[in-house]
Amino acid sequence: MIVVVGVDDTVRSAVAARKAYRLAALLGGEVHAVHVLHVPTALLAVLAGVPSGAAEFAGSQRSAVWASVGPVLEAGGVRVTRVELEGYPADTLVEYASSVGAGIIVVGSRGRGELASLVLGSTSHRVVNQATCDVLIAKGD
Repeated sequence: MIVVVGVDDTVRSAVAARKAYRLAALLGGEVHAVHVLHVPTALLAVLAGVPSGAAEFAGSQRSAVWASVGPVLEAGGVRVTRVELEGYPADTLVEYASSVGAGIIVVGSRGRGELASLVLGSTSHRVVNQATCDVLIAKGD
């Protein structure tokens, strides 16, 4: 069974990655850790002066994500595939899971907070409503 987990640089993402890893280990499956760079968010960060360019921002974002969840995914014993995509996170995650025939998608809850959820929408909520496979929303360890 393929377990797809959406990852970013939040604490909830590491919790989701840990749960996805444990689930794959129990089921004899594999994990596909998917980071989706949300381009509008990246552009807002660039406009706010976070780094000087979109490519630099994307690189630093990816580095932060893998530094955060990498140790969770490197325990050994479970095959892990790291995937980097661009797009709207919820839709891209669901599309990817469907394309690989995932049995379950694991996402964290409320990683970006109330204001970001209001402006950008809740990734976990949208994944639950659009996925054709099961979805696990990881709230805590």
